[in-house]
Amino acid sequence: MPGSASDAPKAAADTLDQSRLNHLVGYAATRASITMKRVFARNFEPLDLKVVEFSILMLVAANPQVNQKQLGEALDISAPNMAVTLDRLVERGWVERVRSTKDRRAMHIHLTPQGVELVARAEKIAATMESPALRALSAAERALLIELLMKVASGKVGKVGKRG
Repeated sequence: MPGSASDAPKAAADTLDQSRLNHLVGYAATRASITMKRVFARNFEPLDLKVVEFSILMLVAANPQVNQKQLGEALDISAPNMAVTLDRLVERGWVERVRSTKDRRAMHIHLTPQGVELVARAEKIAATMESPALRALSAAERALLIELLMKVASGKVGKVGKRG
């Protein structure tokens, strides 16, 4: 309903002069991130799945020999926080820790049958959930946006005054 608390940030953003911020990539990325997080939350609420959990499940599905350390590094999650998050996924029956047959000290993270089913459902949702929020972009613009954001995320960006 108009005027509700949930409308306040959008209303403020629409009426405030943002010209001193609009030239900053970080500001634009943050604004876009807020929108995309809302899209994710709305679409994944029925699965009771958070962004970090979704990301872990997708990485585990694509990397059969992945371990906790690799997941933490890929998602920039500290070892203690990754352990807690994986414990939660284990408790929910979506993943399991499996001892490596090559190195008995190593533990791999595997999807359970329930986790495989959840990943399939999540991938179906993910395939189309962003479309309404990105409808102003062509397919080529979406691909370019992803490419550029991944380039920035890779850290291969020069310092001020240098080209990278």
